[in-house]
Amino acid sequence: TRGIENCLFVYSMESWNRITDKLNSLPFTKKDARNFVRFFMSGATNVELDKQGRVNVTAPLVQYANLVKDCVVIGTGDRLEIWSQESWDDFFNSTKDSMSDIAENLFQESVDL
Repeated sequence: TRGIENCLFVYSMESWNRITDKLNSLPFTKKDARNFVRFFMSGATNVELDKQGRVNVTAPLVQYANLVKDCVVIGTGDRLEIWSQESWDDFFNSTKDSMSDIAENLFQESVDL
């Protein structure tokens, strides 16, 4: 499905079911909840691996993530993210210098990373 920051999110069915359970619990009376669910769910596609272990990414998702040539695939815990090389380089270069501050803000107690 569409991810955030113009990448794609790839989930196992187990993880996807947990995500959709959370989305279904959001209050439909809240505009932000409705808009996020529409955005996120409307890009979802169920795919299976072919004999060579590949998946077919739909044209709208290719366009959304600007997947033109080289791609970067990263694991982020419960999902994979697929980025265009250019978008990944932009993201990485714009955030790498602030990672120490981000880690400090996210992890109040000492965490070995």
